[in-house]
Amino acid sequence: MMYKDLKEYYWWQKMKRDIAEYIAKCGIYQQVKVEHQKPTGPLQPLLIPEWKWDKITMDFMTGLPNEKKGNNVIWVIVDRLTKSALFLPMKMTNSMDRLTQSYVREVIRLYGILVSIISY
Repeated sequence: MMYKDLKEYYWWQKMKRDIAEYIAKCGIYQQVKVEHQKPTGPLQPLLIPEWKWDKITMDFMTGLPNEKKGNNVIWVIVDRLTKSALFLPMKMTNSMDRLTQSYVREVIRLYGILVSIISY
C-alpha cells in the first residue's frame, strides 16, 4: 500500500525493497498490522430507545474557523429516538469542567439524567 502511494510521486532503484525494509523495522506499523489485531465480531445493532431524550449520541465538529467569541468547535448532541439535536458552540481549549458545566446546563437541566450516551 505504501509502495503504491509513493510510486505516484517518487521513484528510485530498489524502491520496493527499501520500503519493505523500512516497514519491517517500524514498530508502530508492526503493532497496527491486521495480523496482530484480534478479529472483530459481528456488529451488534443498537436497540431503539423507548422514550425521547433517554439515550443520546454526541460528537464534536472540529477544524472550524474561529468566530467572534473565539468558538471553533461545535458539540453535537442528538436524541436517538427523535433525532432532534443540540448544537453547542465551544472552544477547542475548553476544559473538561467547562464541558461538564455546559452538559448540565444544556442537557440535564432540560431532559434530566440520561440512560445512555454514545460518543463517536
